[in-house]
Parts: sequence; C-alpha cells; structure tokens
Amino acid sequence: MATGSSGSRGKRKWNPEAAKEPLRAFVKENRLHESKVRDIIVDCFLETEQHMGLEAILERARRKNPSISFATVYRTMRLLVDAGVAHARDFGGGSTIYEIAHGRSHHDHLICERCGTVVEFVNDQIEKLQERIAGRHGFVLRRHRHELFGLCAKCQGTRGR
Repeated sequence: MATGSSGSRGKRKWNPEAAKEPLRAFVKENRLHESKVRDIIVDCFLETEQHMGLEAILERARRKNPSISFATVYRTMRLLVDAGVAHARDFGGGSTIYEIAHGRSHHDHLICERCGTVVEFVNDQIEKLQERIAGRHGFVLRRHRHELFGLCAKCQGTRGR
C-alpha cells in the first residue's frame, strides 16, 4: 500500500543517488554481490516520497522487470533497513510500511486507521516536551517514535481542521 506523505525533505532537493551511498558501502563491507534486480527495486523505492508496503514496491518494480519476485523485494527492503537507507514501520495495519531514512530529519506521523494515509509532521513544542518529560524521569532520549492514529479528513467526510 502506498500512502500519502505531506511531509517534505526540507528546502533542499531530494537526491536519490546520495541515499544509495550507505547501501553501496554496506554491500561492499558485507561482501555482497551487486544485482541489477536489486538496483531496480532500490530505484523504485527511492523515486517516491511515499510510505510504501512490499506490494506497492513489487508493483512498481514489476513495471520495469516483470520477473521480480516478492521474496526478492522483501530481501532487498531488509537490506535497505540494515544499511540505514530505509525505516520499516508497523502502523498497526498488519503489514510493514517502508520509508526513506537516509537524508531525512526526525518527524512524527499521523495515521488514518481507515484508509492508511500517513502524514508526516514536525512540531518543536512536542519535541521539547518529550525531552523535559524524559529528563524529569532521569532518561536521556536516544530515539523515539510518535505516531497518532485517527481518521483523516477524507475518511471523516470533512475538510479537516
């Protein structure tokens, strides 16, 4: 399932080639073979700013090479996660959604429980509040995820607020 993302990569232009550098280093370091099929899958994933499930990535990849299998897409996405190029997210829909990790700053998510739309957002006040709360409890935050679930404006039948 491909889902929308209203988040942006900031004011700088997105460079998919730069996102491939950690993958190239990971492949070399782990002495993995280069693969044209893997390159197709990686390109299909990196050419969109959407959160994508395996089926959506497979569909895009098969437009370029109909013989690509689901298993190959799965292994390639695991490789991208291990290399730090992608994040695997489980938003409670029963399947993993992938988003580009490389070159992205921290952001949080709004997830529609009906249609699966994912909206990325950043809010400095939320970030500061989380730091204060963690500090009060003697924690030093290393990472976190903030995911809010509800119904998007379309699924509510309204324009939103």
